[in-house]
Amino acid sequence: MGSGNAIRGSRVGAGPMGEAERGEAAPRVRVSFWCANMHETRPSFASDAAVPENWDCPRCGLPAGQDESAPPAPPKNEPYKTHLAYVKERRSDKDGKAILEEALERLRNNKSPW
Repeated sequence: MGSGNAIRGSRVGAGPMGEAERGEAAPRVRVSFWCANMHETRPSFASDAAVPENWDCPRCGLPAGQDESAPPAPPKNEPYKTHLAYVKERRSDKDGKAILEEALERLRNNKSPW
């Protein structure tokens, strides 16, 4: 039989031939956004669409605003916290010592809760 090609007779990228088949394009407006690194991004929007206040910069990922002289500040990234750091936030050193002593006592008496 054949090779099993389901898209016989077409090529990659083939599409409608022109405006007549797709209809008229909506009127567009281009808006400039600037990030803290002064990258300018100019996405286009439909003229009757609401333009967002901020836009993500495609070059660096920082938020960008429409005011070139005062772009949005970069977000503050919290440093990675280990499990131990989270435990220390919930327990004091005194609590930690008491829990450790209790666990060691169980091990010494061979009364493991596990």
